[in-house]
Amino acid sequence: MRSESSTISNDMNGMPMLALNHVSYICKSVPKSVKFYEQVLGFSLIQRPSSFQFEGAWLFNHGIGIHLLGKEDAQSKRGKINPKDNHISFQCTDMDLINQRLNDMNVEYVTATVKEGGVTVDQLFFHDPDGNMIEICNCQNLPVLPLSSCPLKKLSNLPTFNQKTMPNSFYGMHFSSSIIVLLESLFCHS
Repeated sequence: MRSESSTISNDMNGMPMLALNHVSYICKSVPKSVKFYEQVLGFSLIQRPSSFQFEGAWLFNHGIGIHLLGKEDAQSKRGKINPKDNHISFQCTDMDLINQRLNDMNVEYVTATVKEGGVTVDQLFFHDPDGNMIEICNCQNLPVLPLSSCPLKKLSNLPTFNQKTMPNSFYGMHFSSSIIVLLESLFCHS
């Protein structure tokens, strides 16, 4: 580890990382947790290194791995479902279907809604068997805006889609309304 304070870089490409590989959870019962992640979230068991000398399982789907580490005396984090607590989030394309399936499986969950600049994001939060929180949302509806490229604005000043100020076809390129809101927020001054 370098001790110089100048080693922290503001360069977004400073670390040669590719993507998030996996999330690791300690669980009281590996079989129970495997069943949950397979049946509720559609993960599949994959091979893990045979050199490991501890109970566990690796699962994969949706471009991410879940590594479960067995520990019989693991303390459950289960309590009231709190969307402001630590969680992992998965994007989905059909929130109504997710809602229906969680109800069919008797999975307790809470909902939340985020509204920003004319965009609505629906969220569902629930726990795995050990109390680790999971969110499923349609967060892809909310544009990712780097703070360095947009000034902070009051919510009342956020631009809304207006066909006259920003047509959805510009130089032959077609934009969705969420992209237009993004572009307006970058180029319209309050």
